[in-house]
Amino acid sequence: MQQLCNNFVTTLFVTTLFVALLKSFKMSRPFNYGKIAVVNFFTNRTKEVKWLEAQINMGINCMLISPRRWGKSSLIQRTSEIMKKKNKKIVFCFIDLYNVRSEKEFLELYSSTIIKATSTSFEDAVRNVKSVFKQLIPSVALSADPNAEIELSFNWKDLQKNIAEVLNLPEKIAEQKNIQIIVCVDEFQNISFMDDGLGFQKKLRAHWQKHQKATYVLYGSRRHLMMDFFTKSSMPFYKFGEILFLEKIAESHWIPYITGRFKATDKTISTSLASKIAQIMENHPYYVQQLSQIVWQQTLYTATENNLNEALEELQDQYTILYQKEVDGLTNFQLNFLKALGNKETFFSSAEVLQNYNLGTSANITRIKTTLENKEIIDVLGKQITFNDPLFAIWLKRRYFKI
Repeated sequence: MQQLCNNFVTTLFVTTLFVALLKSFKMSRPFNYGKIAVVNFFTNRTKEVKWLEAQINMGINCMLISPRRWGKSSLIQRTSEIMKKKNKKIVFCFIDLYNVRSEKEFLELYSSTIIKATSTSFEDAVRNVKSVFKQLIPSVALSADPNAEIELSFNWKDLQKNIAEVLNLPEKIAEQKNIQIIVCVDEFQNISFMDDGLGFQKKLRAHWQKHQKATYVLYGSRRHLMMDFFTKSSMPFYKFGEILFLEKIAESHWIPYITGRFKATDKTISTSLASKIAQIMENHPYYVQQLSQIVWQQTLYTATENNLNEALEELQDQYTILYQKEVDGLTNFQLNFLKALGNKETFFSSAEVLQNYNLGTSANITRIKTTLENKEIIDVLGKQITFNDPLFAIWLKRRYFKI
């Protein structure tokens, strides 16, 4: 009898483990972060999609401004998918300036991407190159990168003399093929790092503002630089188009999304716990998804408060080396300021805060804020100062300052 009971317990344990493994295999990653959010991973943004679609349909250039990892790329990608289904004559060109630091690199990537997006094959691309370039004779080659497929390169001296042929490329191709081209440029602020960034911006603006069949969507991850680009009257791209200040996804949208993703894998999480995930991560799209994923991994059937606490600890463990390196590059004044910010202080120039946190003089506060904003650690909007990275704020308070 005892042996029969032991066999039953063993069988029950193996069955339970097998079921749990099946659930994990059914959907190994129900939450998305670090990649473009598509289909089921795309959360809300209904209003923003409609706004962006309306602007593009009217031929109005758009600039998107928000801190890093708030979902700008996913929003534009999703909008492009919707619009292409409705209009077969619309073509989206996605250009990422992440590692671009010179005019020549920009112009070659720009022309290569546009030719690729408007061609059906390598042979078609070669024909297109011959039809649109009259003064320039670019070299056309197959790229080792499967996502690029073709690469155009130019003689720098010739390119400088005939830069208009490249900058007017979208408009010319759109006219020839009777299509609408949407040029989407990510990390646009990197233009400011070029040797003559301001001069190059002037060249871009001078040509792009004349285009009728090509529309531009410009966005990037360094908010304060992007703000300077588009909101300062002295900058070339001032009033180039409409600006969208992207906001975080509201908690009311995160709750059904998180509970729905759990349900899709035969697991459950309460609305209160889903709400707590969003609150802890301050509705930050990247971290809400990442924390939800770890909670999901630790959940066998129903997520618990303990699962959430362990997941948050695990997430801090993952980022400790990165955050420690960030802290090592800060001065004592800057760290003291972050400590005050983490403690919800707001009047940083008050005598009490200056003394309690050893911040020096009130004039020093301005320098500290500017430096931390340039380092993308904090975001300053008027009198409101917040951490760009909510997990870093948690890590600082719990593990570094231990408060």
